[in-house]
Amino acid sequence: QVQLVESGGGLVQPGGSLKLSCAASTSIFSANLMRWYRQAPGKVRELVAEITTAGNTNYGDSVKGRFTVSRDNEKNTVYLQMNSLKIEDTAVYYCYARYSGSYVWGQGTQVIVSS
Repeated sequence: QVQLVESGGGLVQPGGSLKLSCAASTSIFSANLMRWYRQAPGKVRELVAEITTAGNTNYGDSVKGRFTVSRDNEKNTVYLQMNSLKIEDTAVYYCYARYSGSYVWGQGTQVIVSS
């Protein structure tokens, strides 16, 4: 059973930066898709960013130009670099991995953007 552990969340002021990490308990090389989602209080979970095995990326409209997703297959880790953070980026951020025939979620890491 693959496990994903997110880290790097915290409190940051508007305009600041954070880098989230998602460490997998096994190789992510075979994960054909890895994603970051977020869920704010009272809102539905939304897709933030995704990256394929080939390194192709896609972003939610609200974070384009500010967030960057990357993966390090040797470290079995996916990253989310978040710049120019806004108050509305406050949410719990979840990592998701899709393997052939299965998928797994992390437990989430809290990001709070506040002055």
